[in-house]
Amino acid sequence: MTAPDARSAIQTTRWLAVGSLIGLMAVGLAWEMVVAPLRPGGSWWALKVLPLALPLAGLLKNRMYTYRWVSLLVWLYFTEGVVRATSGESGASTLMAVLQTLLCLSLFVACALHVRVRLKTAGKEAVAADAAAATAEAEARVQPAAPRQP
Repeated sequence: MTAPDARSAIQTTRWLAVGSLIGLMAVGLAWEMVVAPLRPGGSWWALKVLPLALPLAGLLKNRMYTYRWVSLLVWLYFTEGVVRATSGESGASTLMAVLQTLLCLSLFVACALHVRVRLKTAGKEAVAADAAAATAEAEARVQPAAPRQP
């Protein structure tokens, strides 16, 4: 992958991850407060989106570590979506559960691809930097040292 392709892939996966995370937060709030709350008028289950707010700043700042741990955190929300989609609830609740599941998959794929592309790109740059350093070192050994002047 060339440098412009890598930059494009990094930006695409970054914005897909951020969009999926924001979408997941919006779906969670809407689901528990308006669309299909467990109790009329909303429920405390809306607080489940708070842990999703923590990684948002890290994703926006493009921090590699955040992409890694979000790809693990998202499986909790995926599990909830799958369980609630197949639990016998009907109508809007099932639709929201399926939407949550799809957003979780999108977030995981975006994070995994983002980390992969960035590591691959960093790996090539690191190899090139090591090769340049080795060449410079070899050239320094080949050139005779300048004679000392008294």
